Amino acid sequence: MEKELELTILMPCLNEAETIETCIKKAKKSLEENNINGEVLIADNGSTDGSQEIATKNGARVINVPLKGYGSALIEGTKQAYGKYIIMGDADDSYDFSNIMPYVEKLREGYELVMGNRFKGGIEKGAMPWSHKYIGTPVLSFIGRLFYKSKIGDFNCGMRGYKRDAILKLDLKTTGMEYASEQIVQATLNGLKIAEVPTTLKKDGRSRPPHLKSFKDGWRHLKFLLMYSPKWLFLFPGIILMLMGLIGTIAFIFGDVHISSVVLSINSRLYFGAMFVVGFQIIIFSLFAKVYAINSGMHPKGDKFTNILQKITLEKGLVLGIILTLIGIGLSIYAIIIWKNQSFGNLNPLDVMPITINAVYLIIVGIQMAFASFILGILNIEYKK
Repeated sequence: MEKELELTILMPCLNEAETIETCIKKAKKSLEENNINGEVLIADNGSTDGSQEIATKNGARVINVPLKGYGSALIEGTKQAYGKYIIMGDADDSYDFSNIMPYVEKLREGYELVMGNRFKGGIEKGAMPWSHKYIGTPVLSFIGRLFYKSKIGDFNCGMRGYKRDAILKLDLKTTGMEYASEQIVQATLNGLKIAEVPTTLKKDGRSRPPHLKSFKDGWRHLKFLLMYSPKWLFLFPGIILMLMGLIGTIAFIFGDVHISSVVLSINSRLYFGAMFVVGFQIIIFSLFAKVYAINSGMHPKGDKFTNILQKITLEKGLVLGIILTLIGIGLSIYAIIIWKNQSFGNLNPLDVMPITINAVYLIIVGIQMAFASFILGILNIEYKK
């Protein structure tokens, strides 16, 4: 880095010739009026409309980012910024670069990520499609708060400030619009000090359609939030299914279940058993995903789930898997004895299937547990280094 300034105002850019001059002028004026030693940096993502020349002419520094994507532009822009702090915002004149001080003040107080909240600051009529305002952004923000215990009210706000070194240490990876969610998620998981300030959103100044694709980019955000949370994607659904299957199976211990005029019998046993097995499989997936997330740096070490993983040894899982399998085999032998007593002839399904159903599911779960223990052992070789 050639020099260090207090602040970089970073704008990702792709064909923003209509608005980039206005954004740069507002940003430079803010720096001057507030006596901030800073710069305006344009991370250009391959513009073909002369945006780069306009930016340079208006006193901004321009870097070229060959790898396409909103996240790519911001990641590279953050790396090449001269500022100790960075305020990022779109170059379409929808965010107010003349009002940067709420962000700067929070950064100076020691916060490492300062999020804007458009719902608190005000959204101009026509600035946000109704589907984004009332469905997409509120739903994604709710999921983000639920999954990651975040207090952020507007996960998708494009104007935010952050301490450059703190964000670089997170080693963010996503190249598309989901970068906005990754930044918050990783900052939360890694214990960064986060604040939120009201910000405004107005209708952008472009005559062309926005780069944002509602369904595609919304799905990328949702997919990211799910994939980064093995607990919500795998563990909780698995536990619910497994408990439903277990409760259903126990209910049949003393025979068929009668609910008013409805009789639940063999077919119901099959479905409850399947719930138990599928739930168990999904829980195994959560363990695999969590270990991978820790080893790859997606999740930091040290939470409660990590401590549990450390106590799950190959030997414990293998022994338990063998025990369950042997119980299943024992039940199968008992069913064969019943069959033998019938001279290996036709059997009444109601006499033997309650035994064989449980036997088969115990064998399946036991074998899965044994082999899953080996997979966890392999993953933990790296994890325990």
